Amino acid sequence: MNESRKSLPPISALNSFVAAARYGSFSRAGEQIGLTQSAISRQIALLEDWLQTGLFDRHGRRVVLNSAGRAYLDQVRPALDRIREATEQVVNRTGGRELNIATLPSFGMRWLAPRLPDLTARFPDLMVNFATRSFSFDLRGEGFDAAIHFGQPDWPDASHLSLFHEQVVAVCSPDWLAANPLEGPEDLIGKPLLFQASRRSAWSRWFASQGLKDIPTLKGPLFEQFLMLAQAAASGAGAALIPRFLIEPELAQGTLVIPFDHMLESEDAYYLVRRADWQSNAAMLKFSEWIAEQVRI
Repeated sequence: MNESRKSLPPISALNSFVAAARYGSFSRAGEQIGLTQSAISRQIALLEDWLQTGLFDRHGRRVVLNSAGRAYLDQVRPALDRIREATEQVVNRTGGRELNIATLPSFGMRWLAPRLPDLTARFPDLMVNFATRSFSFDLRGEGFDAAIHFGQPDWPDASHLSLFHEQVVAVCSPDWLAANPLEGPEDLIGKPLLFQASRRSAWSRWFASQGLKDIPTLKGPLFEQFLMLAQAAASGAGAALIPRFLIEPELAQGTLVIPFDHMLESEDAYYLVRRADWQSNAAMLKFSEWIAEQVRI
């Protein structure tokens, strides 16, 4: 084995190690860097074999750095950050035209994707790579220039470009509505209600916004993604609360209907979250200009 191979493990293994250390989970690390849990596990095993020492203590599905792992992380993470920064500086100096952006899955499919032809027509030399992420993460550490974030403008060490608030509506299938006539929102109490997993209080807030506060505990099936929730509602599984902009195709086709005019506008909003140094990135300036224009249309 030559000297360079002896002293330098694969960058992919190091990147997997840093992600696993950050999240304390191989599966969560895989979600954040676009690999499977088994791929992360193989990369960690490769690194531990390379170093001839264990780096993690395993506790079921959770992994915790041992003393050797903590010491190694303290040296490796800053080194990887410096490699990324040096690479970005070279790319920017040579007229970099590529961006890596993380987006929420449903937002990416229903809002971003249909608008991308306009982005290409406007900036034909700009290449934007998209990946889906459902949780907050370190932009620089994961190699992203920006992310679509829903919530408050509280992403650390980032610039927030406000896009828009949601208007959430109650929807169901026409057949379900025919079988479950609704004269007022109170008629939904006791009916099958569907929930988005990260917004379990949405139905309670929807009822409260219409003056219905003393209602029984609301429970129902949970769906991780809004488009899964929409499909379940369209199939007649029950009523769901979904941001209107995500289901315009279903409303136009008639597979979903809105039984009440009431819309609940969220206090949270969608943001384009950019790294703090985004203004030094010409490609990010172009994308920011474009998405701001799309919001105003």
